[in-house]
Amino acid sequence: MFKRVSFAGNWLTRLLNSLESWENQWACGTASLLVEWVMLITKNTASHCILIQSSICSNVLVIFPTDMITQALELSKKPHVVVATPGRLADHIRSSDTFSIKKIQFLILDEADRLLEQGCTDFTKDLEVILAAVPVKRQTLLFSATLTDTLQELKGIAMNKPFFWESKSEVRTVEELDQRYILTPEKVKDAYLVHLIQKFQDEHDDWSIMIFTNTCKNCQILTMMMQKFNFPTISLHSMMKQKQRFANLAKFKSSVFKILIATDVASRGLDIPTVQVVINHNTPGLPKIYIHRVGRTARAGRHGVSITLVTQYDIHLVHSIEGQIQAKLKEYPVEEKEVLKILTQVNVARRECEIKLESTDFDEKKEINKRKQMILEGKDPDVEAKRKAELEKIRSEKKLFKERIQETIQKKQHGMQKKLMKQKHIQKEKAVKST
Repeated sequence: MFKRVSFAGNWLTRLLNSLESWENQWACGTASLLVEWVMLITKNTASHCILIQSSICSNVLVIFPTDMITQALELSKKPHVVVATPGRLADHIRSSDTFSIKKIQFLILDEADRLLEQGCTDFTKDLEVILAAVPVKRQTLLFSATLTDTLQELKGIAMNKPFFWESKSEVRTVEELDQRYILTPEKVKDAYLVHLIQKFQDEHDDWSIMIFTNTCKNCQILTMMMQKFNFPTISLHSMMKQKQRFANLAKFKSSVFKILIATDVASRGLDIPTVQVVINHNTPGLPKIYIHRVGRTARAGRHGVSITLVTQYDIHLVHSIEGQIQAKLKEYPVEEKEVLKILTQVNVARRECEIKLESTDFDEKKEINKRKQMILEGKDPDVEAKRKAELEKIRSEKKLFKERIQETIQKKQHGMQKKLMKQKHIQKEKAVKST
């Protein structure tokens, strides 16, 4: 968030001037009760924006997934600036008519590459609702740490020629970052992780460590496992409530807990200058994800270390990362004998944590969150479930029908081959008899 603000002096100055002008008009009783600025952010940057809200002006409202009724009341007061996550702002537009963004002057998209990308975090529907509610005549500003194909395409199709500025660098990661890897079999990866944490805890007990993994479930299991080994560990993932996320983040920032295990929800938008080590429990599938992850350390001229656990299936991913960052990852020296000593203990601990997690309602929470999202989108979860079941039934019937057709064709082809073979055999016999 603050990284982009440092490049955005022009619009930030205009924002402060706009707020000062608005407050003067308010004092004179001539202020218009209109929302003039809307900034769309990811959940990660919401905590930083709350600080901006308290330091700049009370007419800045930050809204993200918390209590909707309180937010609706604040929106009805028509704040001058609204900073929001796309999903929550779209929810308010759909469900409320007490405020309007039809006359805004500025629309800002922070983390634009993430907001505009399609995939597991697809904001398309929410952005469609927001863009339908804002005026055509406005200034739109997009800020991104990575230039994706979507942003390049948007730059090409823009109706008005956009102003484009890019901070070019030969290397995508900073020189102060020591980038390492450990080549490990998949089944031994957790043992290597525990060994690394123990080593850093013994040698540098004041260091803060961030561990990135690929799924919420894996994040939760690893956290439980590390706590079993008495490491001061907390987690951060999308299955947690927003209040819990903020609380855990505050505990990590204040060094109450030295180890944070997170999914990619923490790979961008968070400024934690005291992180000395970043460990990738899984090799990121995309170079840009790697860049965002390791960017949590070696910030503001400080030194940092990143270590990626690479399995036999991830070699091509490492080559892709090295090609993007234009630097080679160095091997991190590890005593394999020390890792093998704790291998059985780590595997048993992980299995115990998996069983414990299965006995909770972790997977049920995921389904509940899906149902909530469907309700917010105006869909009936039960109807959607029936429709999905019917579609699955149709697909399976089609698949069975295709298999039967293929089986019939194969039988006919086999029959034809037998017939041809028989004819050839008869012809051979006739030829032998004639000779």
